[in-house]
Amino acid sequence: MIINGQHQNINTPVGVEDLIISRGLRPDRVAVEVNGRIVPKSARAQTTLSGTDTVEIVTFVQGG
Repeated sequence: MIINGQHQNINTPVGVEDLIISRGLRPDRVAVEVNGRIVPKSARAQTTLSGTDTVEIVTFVQGG
């Protein structure tokens, strides 16, 4: 699987929500794209990833 541009060995199938949590990220603070399509928060628990997927995870940060 490619995550944020890097090949990574991830045990699949895995849900998007589980992947986010396993990476130590807060699900409410990220946006996720799988194979060029945004995965809405409401669909993350039902969206399953395979080893051939390309995933982009973007973390929201606040600045001042």
